[in-house]
Amino acid sequence: MKASREEIMYVPCVYHHTGINKPDYLATVDVNPKSPRYCQVIHRLPMPNVNDELHHSGWNACSSCFGDPTKVRDKLILPCLISSRVYVVDVGTDPRAPCIHKVVEADDIKEKCGLAFLHTSHCLGSGDVMISAMGDPEGNGKGGFVLLDAETFEVKGNWELDGQAAEFGYDFWYQPRHNVMISTEWGAPRVFGNGFRIEDVQAGHYGHRLHVWDWTKRTCIQSLDLGENGQVPLGIRFLHNPDSDQALMCCALSSSVLHVYKVEGGQWETEKVIQVRSKKVEGWILPEIPGFISDILISMDDRFVYFNNWLHGDVRQYDITDIRHPRMVGQVFIGGSIVKGGPVTVVEDNDLHDQPDPLFIKGRKVPGGPQMIQLSLDGKRLYVTTSLFSAWDKQFYPDMIRDGGVLLQIDVDTTDGGLTLNPDFLVDFGKEPHGPVLVHEPRYPGGDCTSDIWI
Repeated sequence: MKASREEIMYVPCVYHHTGINKPDYLATVDVNPKSPRYCQVIHRLPMPNVNDELHHSGWNACSSCFGDPTKVRDKLILPCLISSRVYVVDVGTDPRAPCIHKVVEADDIKEKCGLAFLHTSHCLGSGDVMISAMGDPEGNGKGGFVLLDAETFEVKGNWELDGQAAEFGYDFWYQPRHNVMISTEWGAPRVFGNGFRIEDVQAGHYGHRLHVWDWTKRTCIQSLDLGENGQVPLGIRFLHNPDSDQALMCCALSSSVLHVYKVEGGQWETEKVIQVRSKKVEGWILPEIPGFISDILISMDDRFVYFNNWLHGDVRQYDITDIRHPRMVGQVFIGGSIVKGGPVTVVEDNDLHDQPDPLFIKGRKVPGGPQMIQLSLDGKRLYVTTSLFSAWDKQFYPDMIRDGGVLLQIDVDTTDGGLTLNPDFLVDFGKEPHGPVLVHEPRYPGGDCTSDIWI
């Protein structure tokens, strides 16, 4: 696949839980190494409200609209995890200086859909934009989907039929040639919004199921209980080949990657193909610390899968030529909770001989751990940010609340596999004009590996 090098990226910046009473904003970052403003924020678009918690984002048009000349990828869809608003940002008029095109208010979504706490956004070939929700307006778990008209961005209503919402929601991916959509679960917003407690998992406030939907009928046709292998299933990614019936999904608390596939008769099954082993520790909230895989992506050529361990601090690359037997070919550590000199002492580790050193880039100690990842279309640059969710950042990485997040770049060997941290790339969001800010999922104007679905 031929792809030009990206020149700018859009990065949501969050002040929620930092103690700074300012609106979140969308940062435009120069990532062109030939530019005099390389690794700098060149534009900031503040939102008109505070305490939104910008999180994930999507596009008004993508590969699902292929063949329709009226569709242009010129609007970035920014759902808000806490306020449940949706900001539609014009990135087409001036890509280097975006502006707000429309605000979809939470009350409109509540009235028409009965949903709140919005997460993943995907464009559809029908001309709509679909956004997953994680709860009802009261913060109880409810995994439904909001439809926006991709031209007017008016709320059209729910995608799922009445009574079909899952108990919890989070991510989703659809594969039209198999008439399927699969969605995942985080937990009840009124619970996870206050930080993580293992007691809440034991009380059933977090998800452990995968939901299979009939894409045309908009009904849930199968729910798979993942058990101990699938505690808190988050990101799911099908192979990019539109004929494929194979997907990979990361389960955060279980620190596992599951292979999701269709079997004879049209049913779907899962099998664990990667397990990140917990480390026995002292000085942490539990006697063992899981890797906590919270993000996953597959390269555009379907050869490699990448995922993070937010608590252990590493990013991994696996060759998935044989998807049932992934082979790790790259690993790099970026901060994390087990670094030397920190409050956590590892007393038993089946993978490492020693605790990793803290990471310094250009003299800046990197706080937090690797969280959101985004891969360039040519597969050679993996971008990494450090914020998971502000309430959890505050709980697990208070130094990131104090010092701000970062955007880093990992160079990828696309021939034999391998990851190398770029020592010359750092966007330091601890030095923003209004104070340190948290940063979440980056996007490229030209498309990326986690938004484009082919029909």
